[in-house]
Amino acid sequence: MERTAIIVAGGSGKRLGGPVPKQFQTVKGRPLLMWTIEAFHKADAGMALIVVLPREHFDIWKALCMGHRFFIKHEVVAGGEQRWHSVKAGLAKVQGDGLVAVHDGVRPLVSADLIERCFAAADAQAAAIPVVPVVPSIRETTAEGSRALDRSKLLAVQTPQCFHADLLRKAFELPYEATFTDEATLVERLGVKVALVEGEENNIKVTTAVDMKVAELLL
Repeated sequence: MERTAIIVAGGSGKRLGGPVPKQFQTVKGRPLLMWTIEAFHKADAGMALIVVLPREHFDIWKALCMGHRFFIKHEVVAGGEQRWHSVKAGLAKVQGDGLVAVHDGVRPLVSADLIERCFAAADAQAAAIPVVPVVPSIRETTAEGSRALDRSKLLAVQTPQCFHADLLRKAFELPYEATFTDEATLVERLGVKVALVEGEENNIKVTTAVDMKVAELLL
């Protein structure tokens, strides 16, 4: 089936700090977002790539691509106010009814193997997401204070989240809710079961300055 990756890079990078948004900050000589795009291109050179950015960042990104001689083919789409709006904007550019992956632009360490396994699981079961065990102890706040949760029953969700394109389009026809957290949650509102794929410890989302150091070491 035809494959498309929607790479969402609409963050402002406030938690990371620095003069530019985190997706544009340099690690190992080039912006994070370039590493992420390259990861999908290496996994499947024929995959269509759609990058969602705030419209005001288009010129910055164009200049970065020229400066770094980054010529991997991709389409740039203007994002929206929230992640839901940005993914929907990217989805509107997806051609046909193949498979769609939605991935965080600041997860540059995703492996070709994980990308392939997520697509394969979505091909077979319509929807699939990578997950990893929760390592820290977790507590839930309650009216009385807090209580410990059984972390053996909890999983942390990563990306890429992969779906049949027609299924994801139906999910985004549902009304927007402020409680939206990821695409899998939206698809589940249609009554579709989401398959779980074993994620990767190194597939981190770069959010803080410490994450940037870790990404640099791993790259």
